[in-house]
Amino acid sequence: MSEHLSSWYVLLVLLVAAERLAELVVARRNTRWSLARGGVVSGRGHYPWMVALHTGLLAGCLLEAGLAGRPSVPALGWPMLALVIAAQGLRWWCIGALGHRWNTQVIVVPGMPPVTRGPYRLLWLRHPNYVAVAVEGLALPLVHGAWVTALTFTVLNAALMVVRIRCEEIALASLAPVPPPGRATA
Repeated sequence: MSEHLSSWYVLLVLLVAAERLAELVVARRNTRWSLARGGVVSGRGHYPWMVALHTGLLAGCLLEAGLAGRPSVPALGWPMLALVIAAQGLRWWCIGALGHRWNTQVIVVPGMPPVTRGPYRLLWLRHPNYVAVAVEGLALPLVHGAWVTALTFTVLNAALMVVRIRCEEIALASLAPVPPPGRATA
């Protein structure tokens, strides 16, 4: 690793990795809760790609900053750090609002109404958790000038989110109540 790689940046990336592990603990607990209530898992095919992409983000941050000798530029790093922190706040707001229904996989429980509290009450922001992921994926690498990692993650994440959101929307729509015959839907 290069002398340009700051120990505080390594610590930041390790803290984000620890946060991811905490998410997995919550997700595992929530998976058991959902499956016990008849939850249906969708999108198993794209999930390993998400895991790989998020793992690659963390590794890429350290490798690019260290091996490519990317310096930390405070004028960019501080605002990006603020975005990383904001993204974490938004992510945990989403987790709290969804409660037992938050998961790293697409799992829907039949008969449960949509969540309309927290950031999910904002009609113009349908997928706030994915906004947090996108912001963090761009900002975390840029805290220490790892622009190739930021760009690569952003492009791959955008493609993956098209698949993920489509999967999630189909899964949620499949649970929508069917209106009685002769009734129009809004």
